[in-house]
Amino acid sequence: MHEYPDARIPVLTDVVAATGDAPDRRPSEVETLVAELQTRLAADTFSLTEEILRTSFAEMEAGLYEQISARLREALPELIDSVLREHLDTDADAKDQRDRQ
Repeated sequence: MHEYPDARIPVLTDVVAATGDAPDRRPSEVETLVAELQTRLAADTFSLTEEILRTSFAEMEAGLYEQISARLREALPELIDSVLREHLDTDADAKDQRDRQ
């Protein structure tokens, strides 16, 4: 078996005693206040951002709806007219051919 120069096995109390000498580090009142303010500012900022985005999306949606409705109002009558005329012309041509026979 190998012998190590420091054959002593550390015990948990040795580790605790070594770190126990460190000064007690509790947050000061200023640090606590700053942390609370940061949390509040972040929450309020995210809330405001969400509200602004929701409003902006609603306005954009309304604008797009109006644009699409206007384009449909403009294009649909012509589209319906052309489809009806094409269909009715086809029926009229077929009727004319039957009448000639």
